[in-house]
Amino acid sequence: MWKPANPPTSNQPNSNPAVGPTQTKPTPTPSVETRPTPAAVEPTPAPANRNAVLNTQEQATIGKSLVIKGEVTGSESLYIDGKVEGSIQLPGNRVTIGRNGQVSANINAREVVVLGKVRGNLNASDRVDIRNEGSLTGDVVAQRISIEDGAFFKGGIDIRKPGQQQKNDSKEPVSIESSAVAAARA
Repeated sequence: MWKPANPPTSNQPNSNPAVGPTQTKPTPTPSVETRPTPAAVEPTPAPANRNAVLNTQEQATIGKSLVIKGEVTGSESLYIDGKVEGSIQLPGNRVTIGRNGQVSANINAREVVVLGKVRGNLNASDRVDIRNEGSLTGDVVAQRISIEDGAFFKGGIDIRKPGQQQKNDSKEPVSIESSAVAAARA
């Protein structure tokens, strides 16, 4: 059996003049190493799914005062609140144009969300969302599209099923000019 390094203190008044009657002298903790019982050991959490972490935390931002002219490429999601001119190539990732964002570029991404102004064609492998304050002038190629009430859209829509490649059809894409909700045919 182990013996404590310091004997327990009694309730007698403290005779140390540095410590007043209302203060107590701190007692040192014993330096005896104890081993936790197996029931006291906390399990370590399982590591998070890497894709879930990528989608929620790794997002680059172009701030309000930044102006980029040229080609933007990468392998992470992008939030644009400044100005971009040229092309944006982020296949497999999300591109969000913020309320202050002004983009004059063709965008190729998995998902595009428009809250600001975009002039250019959008090619999304999954979906395009044009929110109520958003403005898009250009053609859209996507599996799904959502245009909120109050949004502005002028251009054509080409709905693609998963895995469908672009064909050289003689049909012209449907052209829609709207400042209200527009429904795309599936």
